[in-house]
Order: sequence, then C-alpha cells, then structure tokens
Amino acid sequence: MLRTTVNQHSALLVSVVAVPVAGVFILPLAGRVSATFRNLLAFACGLWAFLGSCCLLPVAAAGGQTVSRAGLCFGFDVALTADALAVFMALVSSSLSTLIILFSFDYISHYDNQNEYYAMVSLFLGAMMGLVFSSNLVLLYIFWEITAITSWRLIGFFRSADDVVRADKSFLVTVFGAVLMLAGFVSLAQTAGTWDLARLRDAFFAKPLPPLAVVLILSGILSKSATLPFHTWLPDAGVAPSPVTALLHAAVLVKIGVYVFARLFVATVPLDGSWRIAVGAVAAASALISAGAALRENNLKRLIAFSTISQIGFIFFALSLDTELGLVAGLLYILMHGLAKAGLFLCAGILEQATGTRDIRQMGGLAAGMPVTMTAFLLCAFSVMGVPPFGGFFSKTALFVGAIEQGSVALAGVFLVGSFLTVLYLLRAATLVFFGPARDRAVREGSPLMVATVALLALLSLGAGVFISYPVSFAGAAARQMLGVGP
Repeated sequence: MLRTTVNQHSALLVSVVAVPVAGVFILPLAGRVSATFRNLLAFACGLWAFLGSCCLLPVAAAGGQTVSRAGLCFGFDVALTADALAVFMALVSSSLSTLIILFSFDYISHYDNQNEYYAMVSLFLGAMMGLVFSSNLVLLYIFWEITAITSWRLIGFFRSADDVVRADKSFLVTVFGAVLMLAGFVSLAQTAGTWDLARLRDAFFAKPLPPLAVVLILSGILSKSATLPFHTWLPDAGVAPSPVTALLHAAVLVKIGVYVFARLFVATVPLDGSWRIAVGAVAAASALISAGAALRENNLKRLIAFSTISQIGFIFFALSLDTELGLVAGLLYILMHGLAKAGLFLCAGILEQATGTRDIRQMGGLAAGMPVTMTAFLLCAFSVMGVPPFGGFFSKTALFVGAIEQGSVALAGVFLVGSFLTVLYLLRAATLVFFGPARDRAVREGSPLMVATVALLALLSLGAGVFISYPVSFAGAAARQMLGVGP
C-alpha cells in the first residue's frame, strides 16, 4: 500500500500538464513574432514538464503520491495523482519529447506549417502528461482522445493527398478503438458506481471484471499501441516528418496503450490468469509477425515502425506476467525502447534528408560521409537488439527471467525467436545503409544540433545500461506500488 499522500506539490503537478497544453495557444502567436522565440518557448514547455516530473520523483520513489483534485458534478472530478508509475512514464515521455523538439529546430526549419507543428507537439505532450497523471476514467479518456487529434494533424503535416489519407487512417483506427474503450469504461463505472480509479480498485477487490468490459478496453489499448490486429496504421504513419514518427510512433504515443494496461489491469483491477495468458499470446503473435515484416521491408521508416510494433509486444508480455520482475522488465523496456527507437527514427530523418530516399537499397556506403550518424544508429540498434551493456540488454534479460520464473516458457520461446529476428533486420538495415555499395553522390552529416541530439540518445541508450541500478530501483518501486506489496 502507499505509505503517504502529500499535496504540497499539487500546484506543480497541475503545471506539468497545464504548461504544455497552454503551448497550443501561445506558440502560434509567438511564431508571428519570431520563429526562434517560438522554438525556444516550445522547448521550454517540454523542459518544464520534464523538470516538474523530476521534482515529483522523490515522493513517488519513497512510496508516496502527490494529489491534486477539484470536484465537479455527477460524481466526476478532475483528479491528478503522481505515484511511481505515473512519474516514471512522465519522465520518459517528457525527456524524449524535449529532445525531439530540440531536433526539430533544424529539421522542420524549411517546411511550411511550423506554427501548427509546434502547437500540436506541445498539446500532445500536455495531453500525455494529463493522461499519465489522471486518476479518473473520464479524464483519462479525454486526454487519450486529444492525443489522437494531435497525432492526426502531425501525421498529415505535409498535406499531400497520400499524407492526408494515411493520417485519416491512423485517426479512424485509434478513435474506433477509443470508442470501444469508452464503452468498457462505462461498463466498469456502472458496475462499480464510480469513475475514480482508487474506488474501482476497492469495488473489484473480490469481484470478477465484466468480460465484455475487458474485451472493449483491451481493444482500445491494442489499437493505440498498434498491436495485432490493429497494427496497420503505424507503418503508414511513416509519411510524417521524422521527429513526428519519433515522438508519436516510437517514443511516446504507442506507449500510451501499455501504460493504460499497467494502470488499469495491473495497478487497479488486475486481470486473472486466463486473461493474462490471452494478452501474452496476442503480444507474442504481434511481436513475431511484425518482426518478420521488418525483415522484408526496404523502406527504412516502415522497417523501424514494424520493429516498434514487435517491441511493443515484448512490453505487453512483460506486463502480463503480473509479477514484480515482469513489471520491472516492462517498465525498463518502455524506457530503453523509447531512448533507442527515438534515436533510430531521428537518424532515419537525417539519412532521408541527406540522400533523398527512404529505400535502404538506394542508400549504401554512407559510413564514410556520416560517421556520427552511423555510430548513433548502431548504438541505438544495439540497445534494441539487447546487446550488453546497453539498456535493452537488461530489459530483455529481466523479461525472459521473469517469464521462466512465472512458468510462461512456451511464450518466452516465441519472444526469443522475435529477439533473433530483431538482430537480423537491424543488422540488415545497418549493413545496407552504411556499408553497402556506395552511390555516386556526396553526403554529409545533418546540422550540428540534429547530430548532437541523436548522439545524445545513443549515449543515453548506453548509459542507461551502464548505470542500470538507478532505473531498476525506481522501476522496482513502481512495480511494488502496482502490486500493493509495500515500498
């Protein structure tokens, strides 16, 4: 159980959500004054969310929570709660979002619609902060839908007919899932007589969950996380600028589903064994099929997107184990995958701008002209593969050890095959892009800011493994809170 509840930081908690949300109104106006001023304000919004989350960390790590609550009507209130799980996700999301905004300064600088871009990115970050801190199902759903709207606008950033069609596809798939999820929320609330997550936990303490509600909510979760059978929208979203694909479709957006799964079906109303086995089986199928698709893909951004779908399956499997080690593995996977996959997508953006193509067969021989980008790509790829001592090695190891301890040996074997395929498709991509036959063209690194950002993400992927005791300690605190086994 949580040992303490503190409220002295409640204003800070509200500001972590409110400041990025306010960016949607402020940044377009700032852009009319100065592009540099607008960019710096966007960066400041992301930095505020990150630093505010850091300030909430000590209380959460000690087993407490920060609460901000304002009552409304009809039993609904605006309630934000910062416990260890929420703060962990907020730190991952805000740190990656801030770095991606920094990368965008140069990457987006020669495109149209820049004011809308920064406004939507800031609103998305605010919605993500609101979602992870929500302790009310209605509030969670509202922020969930705001992320869908911002994603729709950002995926269609270039405004071509094909871009708009693919943006519409992502919107329709995820919103369809969200409507199903809302119906599941209504079913839970009617059964329990409350929308509040803490009261839901008490209401279902010794009562089985309505099966239909579970199916509906899982449908929404799987659609947002681009998991089989709702996965097809994510590779198509690669038409967006690389910072968008890094932010929404590798580092942050697709993690919303796994977060809500952990929040609702682990920390609040745990699923029983049969449901957890079913989730693990779906995750295994999604991981294996998507890894096979990545192995045959030649479009670099689609390849990385299929890789994301596959790795999300690993996270779902870890969380479905419902043990402390499994939950630690899942949280570590969220962090390590976010760092490395954001780096891979941003490297893909640099490569696309340098070569004018996304086809890995048309690149080749880029190591000589782009050594820093090559090094960053390889380091991030090593983390996704699970090569020691990168952070991805520890998350994968914890997952397999936890699965074997829990008795899910068969599913662990499927994910072992998926891990082998991960190595194959990432090595294939790196070989063709950097060491394949050189093309008759001059290439050079991206801007210093863009290259520095991907280099930092690569170093963080390595540093997260070297200093693994720190994320493990906090992930362990979050896992124990979710399981209610003390600090």
